[in-house]
Amino acid sequence: MHQYIIKRILMMIPTLFGAAVLVFFLMRAIPGDVCELRLAGTGATFDPDALRICQQELGLNEPIFLQFFSWIGGFFVGDFGTSMWTNQPIVSEISLRFQVSMQIALMATLVSIVISIPMGIISAVKRNTWVDYCVRGFSIAGIAMPSFWLGILIILGLLVGSQALYGEPWMPPINYVPIWVDPAENLAMLIWPALATGYRYSAVATRMTRSAMLEVLREDYVRTARAKGLVESVIVNRHALKNALLPVVTVIGIEFAFLMGGLVVTEQVFNLNGLGKLFVESVSNHDYTMTQALVMLVALIFVLTNFVVDLFYAWLDPRIRYS
Repeated sequence: MHQYIIKRILMMIPTLFGAAVLVFFLMRAIPGDVCELRLAGTGATFDPDALRICQQELGLNEPIFLQFFSWIGGFFVGDFGTSMWTNQPIVSEISLRFQVSMQIALMATLVSIVISIPMGIISAVKRNTWVDYCVRGFSIAGIAMPSFWLGILIILGLLVGSQALYGEPWMPPINYVPIWVDPAENLAMLIWPALATGYRYSAVATRMTRSAMLEVLREDYVRTARAKGLVESVIVNRHALKNALLPVVTVIGIEFAFLMGGLVVTEQVFNLNGLGKLFVESVSNHDYTMTQALVMLVALIFVLTNFVVDLFYAWLDPRIRYS
């Protein structure tokens, strides 16, 4: 098992390096210049000398390969540099937004797991019954319903419901408070986007769980377990579920990694200052260093998530670790 873990860790290095090369040179290929935006934002005209000074301050006049190796060297030692737009350390710019996005991703993933796995199992066991049809309808509605639109419905429901019950409208707080400071206010703000996003992704995981369970329940060893007279709950939970979880774990892992930077519209609906919003701002401002840091952060999250998923594979199916 230790050799398997070391092998998977070593495979992360070329993946991250390849992502670094792509994001660095593709950002330079995009038309536009952060210095032009900064100088134009003052409302005054600027001459080429001012543009050259700005580029010199940001290091944009250096050879591109020297810029790359300087940036990649800082990345692997944890130094992301400073933002070209705000002149603030990138670590401090990301840290608060990372807390918001990470908590939403964890809560939404937990909601997705709690909904999808039990419902997928029930749908497979009760195949072609009214229970199966209800679960399939519930999951299809989740796939067809964007999370941001569901978020709008949740906000409207909170406003109308609080107005009807208490005589005045209520909305979730808009100022982020860490959960270790005030858990009640933190959950009052983030539980709603987590529910909206978690339901959306639970629909995909529910259908995957159902399909995997149906395939496993047709296997010979399941029929043998039934022929031996084992209780159906033991057959489903002990023999079938563990083998059916392999594709489900993959889907859940990919969903979690995507949630860390892909909730741009949902964050706008709930007025959250997360990584998705920072992504849009940094690209709009041609902030190379910030965009590169965000892309590498998301790439690192994807790589680590795939690593954890691989470990789950090896735990669920011991044959994988020896292959």
